[in-house]
Amino acid sequence: MSKLFGYILTLIFYFFFGLMLCIFHPIQWICHKFFGYKAHKVSVDILNFFLTYCQIFLFNSISFKNDYNLPTDRPIIFAANHQSMYDIPSLIWFLRKYSAKFISKIELTKGIPSISINLRLGGGANINRKDNKQAISEIIKLGRRMKENNWSTVIFPEGTRAKDGQVKQFQFGGIATILKAVPNALVVPVAIENSWKIVRFGMFPLTTGNALKWTVLKPIEPGEKTANEITLAVETEIRKVLGQDL
Repeated sequence: MSKLFGYILTLIFYFFFGLMLCIFHPIQWICHKFFGYKAHKVSVDILNFFLTYCQIFLFNSISFKNDYNLPTDRPIIFAANHQSMYDIPSLIWFLRKYSAKFISKIELTKGIPSISINLRLGGGANINRKDNKQAISEIIKLGRRMKENNWSTVIFPEGTRAKDGQVKQFQFGGIATILKAVPNALVVPVAIENSWKIVRFGMFPLTTGNALKWTVLKPIEPGEKTANEITLAVETEIRKVLGQDL
């Protein structure tokens, strides 16, 4: 039934999702050009509010839970499992208070309304996956910006999307590299549930009636822990929420 409704509702969803991207593309440019970073960030936050709640056209519910009083005066590394492209707008919107940045493929910095301009101007790291030296350099630069501005970043330690919802083994490299540049960062796991179901049949049709959830888990103080230990702790806590064993 979800697939049947999806054939009808996916077209509506894509229309409004694409419309928001097109509308906010010039708005982002104007905000950054004439009013600077803060105005640009506000425009990006508002865009991602609309992108997040475009899910109503698919009758998908949105739930974000954060029971922790996370600091805004120190950098945070949010480490999440990754299920679909629809994870990202909600993370940007719900974590807007923490100025969360992303590590993205450099190919995405061109040709996509709103998204490409934000990747170029927003302060994240745009990496070339075929050039390890460039990738590490960009992540280190991101870490320095985090330290200077008390920004945060969101990373997906799986390295790719789990298209069936089953968590892949987390890789420690991203957390290790960022912590070298900003050792005082707090590490916070985020469990994402059910967004993989939206695209279980691919880009068309999208599925309907899914309960999409983002849950912030107990923060981890790096202290004397190694990057391997921190990454394993993050993966373990996320798997507990999803009911998946290591």
